[in-house]
Amino acid sequence: MSTLVLVLATGVGLGALYFLVASGLSLIYGLMHVLNFAHGVFLTLGAFIGWEAAQRMGASGWAAFVVSILVGGIVGTLFATVTELALIRPLYERHIEQVLVTVGLAFAAVALFEGIWGSDPLYISGPAWLDETTSLLGARIPNVYFVLMIAATALLASLVVFLKYTRFGMIIRAGVENRAMVTALGIDVKKSFTLVFAIGGSAAGVGGVLAAHYTGYVSAHLGQGLLIFAFIVTVIGGLGSLAGAAIASVLVAVLQQLANYYLGGTGDFIVVAALAVVLLARPRGLLGRRPA
Repeated sequence: MSTLVLVLATGVGLGALYFLVASGLSLIYGLMHVLNFAHGVFLTLGAFIGWEAAQRMGASGWAAFVVSILVGGIVGTLFATVTELALIRPLYERHIEQVLVTVGLAFAAVALFEGIWGSDPLYISGPAWLDETTSLLGARIPNVYFVLMIAATALLASLVVFLKYTRFGMIIRAGVENRAMVTALGIDVKKSFTLVFAIGGSAAGVGGVLAAHYTGYVSAHLGQGLLIFAFIVTVIGGLGSLAGAAIASVLVAVLQQLANYYLGGTGDFIVVAALAVVLLARPRGLLGRRPA
């Protein structure tokens, strides 16, 4: 029983990490119809700069941990904003060019990161509590999973409140439904879309720092590795559905952990098989919109 609890709890924690990465992808596509293959760059850059900030504060204390998260979020926000203004905005409604530009940025960024920080992983340390465990129904759960769950829950709640109950959120949703009408009312939709990109970058930057603590290291390929699962989660949940991404994140991660433990480490294969089944049986995903 304790083994099953451990597998399920670690699956939910891993799903929280997937959601931190996938939420930005889902938000950007759902509101702007941009498939951003450079999203992993925001995550990796946030992790590296967050690591640098923590190193200068002693690396292992709570203050350094909190500052690294804040710095990672800020860096992700700034880089995402610059990316939208310089590369994405001129290419709205030109989807092939968007894919080519973001894929090119992803490859170039990995090479740049390796040139600055090297190709070997940089191992990190955080507060000692993160490396400890907490007993839950007889299982010893690593505390880092609880941090991931709290962060993902806070992010989901914040995004829902922002989109439903703030002026910018209403403008963004209206701009997605009828951009021409909103523009005719004198509202600058472009600024709102830049804000969406910034929010996605912020979530990725925070996710990058937490991913580094989850894995124990940061490397130039950290974001690209997680981006694969983020895309799987986004497609299974339904492109553009934030709630779908949250549900799919947990389902995919739990399925992956169960398969890894009980089916001889076949978690990645089972996840890809699940993606194929969803694409064949329900192409729009669990909560995706039905095509008009």
